[in-house]
Amino acid sequence: MSEVVIKQQMQEMGLQGMLKSFETDLTLAVKQDWGYEELISKLLQAERDHRNEESIRKKIKLANFKKGAYLEDFDFTTKRTITKIQVQDLMSLKWLESARPILLIGETGVGKSFLAEAIGRYACSKKRSVLFREATELFLMIADARRLNKYLTTRKRLAQFDILIIDDFGMRKINSTEAQDLKELLEIRSLSKSTIFTSQLPLNHWKEVIDDPIILEAIVDLLEHSSLKFEIKGESYRKTKAKKLDSKNLDH
Repeated sequence: MSEVVIKQQMQEMGLQGMLKSFETDLTLAVKQDWGYEELISKLLQAERDHRNEESIRKKIKLANFKKGAYLEDFDFTTKRTITKIQVQDLMSLKWLESARPILLIGETGVGKSFLAEAIGRYACSKKRSVLFREATELFLMIADARRLNKYLTTRKRLAQFDILIIDDFGMRKINSTEAQDLKELLEIRSLSKSTIFTSQLPLNHWKEVIDDPIILEAIVDLLEHSSLKFEIKGESYRKTKAKKLDSKNLDH
């Protein structure tokens, strides 16, 4: 069988990883006197690597991240109360195995959203499914689903992600329907999935944005004892970054 026919069959069968590495591996096989077992092994590994990369790329695209944040870019030179050891512990994803929620609490600019997205992106690289939504965006999405009689379908979909990141929770008050939707979603997810909240409000201040005391109590109960809480205080990440840029400009 000719190389052209082999490559055509790879194309037809969707073996893109094999196809990309075929000519290179075939050349190496001839030069280094590989046996057919080693050549096949190399081609299979190339296909496996390609599929893994594609899977991760699709998960990251589906997650709908906002910032292009990576854990390795988290600035530990900025003075904040969260430590490198704590961030490394988050990177272990052990909390995900036990379906623990995470609360990242702090003022604007301390890096809550950056850290949440970076964790989510890292989880994608470990083949976990993630969805990132700003709180207002999430509630509008659920409201639209309810209007279109697709609430249960949407809730089921939201419940299936390994990690759901709800960013900037508490920027506005939520009504009883929204609070009930959140409670139901957390109840389902608490069985085997993790939810990450970023907020300026500590949990004991959520009464400021959730008026219904009964639903509030249920939500707090779902998060109070099982969640990992990080109250991040310190310098603004944005201000520190701006100072560094100003310093570089002055140096030049």
